[in-house]
Amino acid sequence: MKKTLLLAGASVFLLTSCVSKKKYDDLQAQFDGVYQSKQSLSNELTKCNSDVASLQAQLEGVKNLSQSDKESVKVLENALDKCLNAQSSGSMNITKLIEQIDSSNKYIKQLINSKNKSDSLNLVLTNNLTKSLSREELKDIDVQVQKGVVFISLSDNMLYRSGSYEISPAANDVLSKIAKIIKDYPSYDVMVEGNTDNVPISRENIRNNWDLSALRASSVVQALQTKHGVDPKRMTAGGRGEYNSVATNATPAGRNKNRRTEIIILPNLDQFMELIGQAPTE
Repeated sequence: MKKTLLLAGASVFLLTSCVSKKKYDDLQAQFDGVYQSKQSLSNELTKCNSDVASLQAQLEGVKNLSQSDKESVKVLENALDKCLNAQSSGSMNITKLIEQIDSSNKYIKQLINSKNKSDSLNLVLTNNLTKSLSREELKDIDVQVQKGVVFISLSDNMLYRSGSYEISPAANDVLSKIAKIIKDYPSYDVMVEGNTDNVPISRENIRNNWDLSALRASSVVQALQTKHGVDPKRMTAGGRGEYNSVATNATPAGRNKNRRTEIIILPNLDQFMELIGQAPTE
């Protein structure tokens, strides 16, 4: 099921990532609201304690009154009982609120720690990959971290011959370095996406740019598996054709940027989904 969802592209993950961020913000807002409620109840409890002291003083003052004032005493006693009951109820509510605050705090800290760990791993991964590549190779490779995901963008000039989806011999050196990084992080999934410009393809057995982009992504996945030992269960191949451009197709330079294959290294989504499922219900 997870692999089917990944076929929809990295945008699905980014949306999930945004949902997780929204959940985090909602929890922070919930924490603020609960804390304000606690403060309000604390103020009410303080006032109630003051009223109790006042009523007790009044009750002591009327104990020596005549029999005709017994009704007044009874009224004061009833008022004192109500205030004491309110005091007890307020204490119980505050205790419950404090428990909810502690639970929310613990959950928020879990999310923050998990995100910080993921960010640190991504930084190390990116640095290790960049250091392993030569200056010449870096001209055709762009490595970025966006919203907790590592994007490795490879130019088609480096990977394939023009209009082809077969991996060039020179590209295997680069793929071997990327494969080593992927294998160093076995809990991460890998999505390979092919992208083209908007110039129609004219070649037998390739119907359009959708086909070309998907075939190129599939070639990279198979090279990572068969030549460099990456577990195929961790990988997904997809094509986005000309519909995920990063530059204008009106110029040769822009079309060159759009013709690319992206290797997207994704943190383990299951861990984040488990944390979301553990969110406090109240």
